[in-house]
Amino acid sequence: MSTIKEKTNEELVQLYIDGSNKAFDELLARTQDQVFSYILYVVKDEDLANDLFQDTYVKAIVKMKKGVYMETGRVESWLLRIAHNVIADYYRSDRLLPKTDLPDNNNLQLLKDGNMSDSCREDQMVRAQIRRDVVRLMDALPEDQRDVVYMKFFLDMPFKEIAQQTGVSINTSLGRMRYAMINMRRMTRRHQMNLWQD
Repeated sequence: MSTIKEKTNEELVQLYIDGSNKAFDELLARTQDQVFSYILYVVKDEDLANDLFQDTYVKAIVKMKKGVYMETGRVESWLLRIAHNVIADYYRSDRLLPKTDLPDNNNLQLLKDGNMSDSCREDQMVRAQIRRDVVRLMDALPEDQRDVVYMKFFLDMPFKEIAQQTGVSINTSLGRMRYAMINMRRMTRRHQMNLWQD
């Protein structure tokens, strides 16, 4: 008989649904660093990231107990989608910063640009607006494209790793990213958002 440590994440979810709290503890231990890193990368605030991290796992627990989790993909991707939705809900709430006009030279890579000054309030507001806009664009993408964009831009994963995590070839991952970028460009034009230069 295999131990909890030898179970796959998908098996741990089923064991937890069947009543094993140890299975959830093991699942949490395996996934918490990736989920927290993603949340912190998006919100750039450790206290807020801790709150949203807890909300993410509370929602995951509720979904698992309701039997909402379906074995259609990897548990890690499912948890990241929940985290993404929790973040999006936060940014939709009345705690949003006031909207600002984006500079003409903004770019999706600003999400990863360490040179942006944290000391400047205006830069913080612009960065927060860009993140909110990108999150809204991602929400509108098909799920397979959305997963690739999350992993690439928020988790900074190489395409080889993305391919392994999503169970497809590297070419398929690259194709999904290409179509995601095309779709996001279309949406930015339609909604007159300027996240990158043409």
